[in-house]
Amino acid sequence: MKRRKFIHKLGFAAGVPIAFQGVPIQVLANNKPLQRLAAQSTNDNVLIILQMHGGNDGLNTFIPLGNYDEYYSRRANIAIPYKSGNRTLIPLDSTVADADQVGLHPDMQAFKDLYDGGKAAVFQGVSYERNNGSHFRGRDIWFMGGDYDDYYSSGWIGRYLNQEYAPLQYPEEFPTENMPDPLALEMGQDVSLLFHQTGNIPTSISLPSDPQSIQNLINGLSGFSDEGIDPRGFPPEFLNNSPYGKEMDWILGLEDKSEDYIAQLVKVYNKGNETQVDYPEKYPFQNRASSNPLSNQLRLIARLLDGGLKTKVFLVKIGGFDTHAEQTESYDPTYGSHAKLLYYISEAMKAFNTDLINRGLHTRVLTVSMSEFGRRIASNGSYGTDHGTGGPVMMFGAGVNPGIYGTNPDMSQGNVQMQFDYRQLYAGILKDWLGVDQSVITNDIFFRDFISGPNPNGGNYEPLDLIKSTITGTDEFLKSKFNIQSVYPNPASKYAQAQILVNDYQNVRVELIDLNGRVVQQITRSVKPGKHLFTFQLDQTPPGIYFVKAKSEKLDDTKRLIIRK
Repeated sequence: MKRRKFIHKLGFAAGVPIAFQGVPIQVLANNKPLQRLAAQSTNDNVLIILQMHGGNDGLNTFIPLGNYDEYYSRRANIAIPYKSGNRTLIPLDSTVADADQVGLHPDMQAFKDLYDGGKAAVFQGVSYERNNGSHFRGRDIWFMGGDYDDYYSSGWIGRYLNQEYAPLQYPEEFPTENMPDPLALEMGQDVSLLFHQTGNIPTSISLPSDPQSIQNLINGLSGFSDEGIDPRGFPPEFLNNSPYGKEMDWILGLEDKSEDYIAQLVKVYNKGNETQVDYPEKYPFQNRASSNPLSNQLRLIARLLDGGLKTKVFLVKIGGFDTHAEQTESYDPTYGSHAKLLYYISEAMKAFNTDLINRGLHTRVLTVSMSEFGRRIASNGSYGTDHGTGGPVMMFGAGVNPGIYGTNPDMSQGNVQMQFDYRQLYAGILKDWLGVDQSVITNDIFFRDFISGPNPNGGNYEPLDLIKSTITGTDEFLKSKFNIQSVYPNPASKYAQAQILVNDYQNVRVELIDLNGRVVQQITRSVKPGKHLFTFQLDQTPPGIYFVKAKSEKLDDTKRLIIRK
């Protein structure tokens, strides 16, 4: 293939994606300083940013239980049922304060499972000052890491890289032996501001999705032979240092870049094992033709990481959240386009977590969601919601400190009020997950202390303990939500009561077991979230040492009981 033909297929616009394994990918332009950054990183942690394109309706994602009646009155035509109906909301955490309790959309059971397992968190009311509810402006602000009146040409990740390592000439000095992989990969058709650096624009190309076809195309690239001017592959010398020559050098460099990165991605992909996990594709509750758009993206990331990819940051995308109309079905608010999207995210993230566990990678990967704005508190007459301001952010991974951060919004307002500036979350991730020095975050990324500094609009930014200090194999969070709280009286003679705490609807089996492991008594009951008493009558039970064992899908706890006569 002639180089001119190759370039013509690429197009002159930088940012055309690589389609790898059927997933369009943007490759962040990689230069020597950036390679040094990845090579010198103090950890091998990976960050995934999950973009929910269009503005997610947070109030039908995390339904306020403490003021549910007000919630229902403001959006009766789309409100998720609480205590009646075939499909009702899922209480997320019955152990938090009443004012903070939320319910999940009924299609988010997978999120509930991740949360109970200590691998998910939600942050209420995340926004920025003077959020104007604009799609394009909102996305730019979240990606650039600025205020409502800032217009940076760089993103918050790119700005850190640009500051920490002064860029050398692009694209001559990349990749290197120590860092053969791109520093960041973006899934989808667009080049986001997130990865841009001042004076150094991310560059991508579009290539076939099949690994062998990609390799064949790479091997078939024949170099510059345009009309016999220079068959060795170089433009004429008189173009050197001219504006045209510099632009041509940049464009011609795309071929070498594509060879290096695609060949490397193929190599890494082939080294990784195929997943043994079923990523749910179809929405099971209605006849919907579409497939889960996140499954392929996350499945690909898991395999690339398994193959040894050193890429530090990924951006994955799911669209369809601009739900002005038909957010829910008119006949049932628990169905509709929004329900399907929430199911896709929850199920894909649960499958991804299982995939990472199977590959031994789960302690390295953290995912944080973002959406350009939330929706207004009141619904509209088209079974939808209009552009709002604040909304929830979800975080996933073995390293996240699970919990509900913030409280339910004031339902008397027109919009969800801001409780956290979005940069508080990003600053915490940079500092505690990616190991970025706090002074760099304050002075060179966000130009303000979002970790412990003053809020110019009053008060301080609350320090957020987002990341676990130590990730262990024992899940203390799960045990704190599902356990035997007490066995009383103990010692006992006539009866003993076991108080059981569960944080989900469960079929609980409680057994009284003797020292030989024989089950003396057994009680099985279906329970809802909360505390429950299980009573054993001991009149016919011989004295001795026994064990009370409680078992369910998420509960596994044992306490000792002494019986005396």
